[in-house]
Amino acid sequence: MLFSQVLLAAVEPFSIQRLLVSEEAPLSFLLEIALRCVFVFVLTIGALRVSGKRGVRQLSIFEFGLILILGTAAGDATIYHDTPLLHALVVFVVIIALYVGANYLIDRHPRIEYLVEGEPELILTEGELDYQAFSKAPLTAQELFGQLRQHQVEHLGQVRRIYIEATGEVSAFFFEPEDERPGLPIWPEIYRHPLRELSKSGSYACHACGTVRELPAGPAPACPRCQQRQGWLPACATPRVG
Repeated sequence: MLFSQVLLAAVEPFSIQRLLVSEEAPLSFLLEIALRCVFVFVLTIGALRVSGKRGVRQLSIFEFGLILILGTAAGDATIYHDTPLLHALVVFVVIIALYVGANYLIDRHPRIEYLVEGEPELILTEGELDYQAFSKAPLTAQELFGQLRQHQVEHLGQVRRIYIEATGEVSAFFFEPEDERPGLPIWPEIYRHPLRELSKSGSYACHACGTVRELPAGPAPACPRCQQRQGWLPACATPRVG
């Protein structure tokens, strides 16, 4: 209780001195921070050079852990006066050594990679989503369809297979033009409005899994394939131009 009272009395709210400059270090420490930034920047560039050139979605678990740990070490060594640069250097050397060693083991024993990283998951076959597998996937339908639209995909009937790789990336394989079939439209303005009541009979695609069925007019039934009642959309048969 006494300590908290002393602390409250010692802290002056909205003090310009405290907000802009540390009360525990002189103003000249800012020059040391600049030097620390240069040192840590060089270390970080070297670490990234060792780990390779990849985008964020391509990061493995090891690489993601590498960035988290090195980021913490770099941040502490950059601004804290009681964190020696030699300590940061040791962290960088040890973590990079562990990363290189882990990659060596994975190259020699591929089963380790499957155990740690996981395996690619097949979530779509012949224009139809595996609803159970996709519901466990680390991305939403909108995220998946957004990536497909970048490949000029208008509906799932243009897509033969989709895998979610261990890195979280999406790999898509497309039908040849002559093999395409009607499928679930993935334009946002259409996909966001599934039909609960069918005004006329025709070919409809399940909003949940993309399976196409001939349905009569009337209340939208449950999907016979995935058993979901998310509604239906008129199946699209537009050919893909890619």
